[in-house]
Amino acid sequence: MKNTSLLSNLVFAVSAFSLVALLGACNNESSAPVVAEAAPKADNGIVFINTDSLIIKYEYARQLSEELIRKEESSRTDFNERARVFQQDMVEFQRKVQNNGFLSLERAQSEERRLREKEQELQELNNRLSNDLMQHQERMNQQLRDTITAFLDGYSKEKGYRLVLSNTMGDNLLYGAPDLDITQEVVDSLNKRFEAGR
Repeated sequence: MKNTSLLSNLVFAVSAFSLVALLGACNNESSAPVVAEAAPKADNGIVFINTDSLIIKYEYARQLSEELIRKEESSRTDFNERARVFQQDMVEFQRKVQNNGFLSLERAQSEERRLREKEQELQELNNRLSNDLMQHQERMNQQLRDTITAFLDGYSKEKGYRLVLSNTMGDNLLYGAPDLDITQEVVDSLNKRFEAGR
């Protein structure tokens, strides 16, 4: 469930660059025959990528997703431990109040103030951890977008593609001929490049 939600967030972030026109028309007449040969499937220079599949199959996206999950689990573990200690303190405080365990009313009020401050600190910690996680996810999404966009820029020039569209569920691309779908070849190239860079 967490993986699905995380992948959905990554897909959403990558979908933000859908319908990106990556390249202008080639002005060099001598390269026109090469373009036609390099991209027989897309003789008009327009292709599409199924972004959902790309994100699921791209190893770098998987690595970023796993890193985010580890960070989330670490944050949650830290917060849960502190919340558990706070809960124990609250139970102990209530037990003392019920058993008249405080020497004075002032001491009971002092302990109550301390627990309220601790509760406030926990809420602030929760907010801080959530914000840190969101910022980390945004940075990772930006890295992923930049990596894919930079790759597609060079890849499109090499293949002669003038426009690369994104086909994700609910996007504007309602149909694309299967021979214009370059998802798998892009995934293969990205993964090969990622493995070589390790």
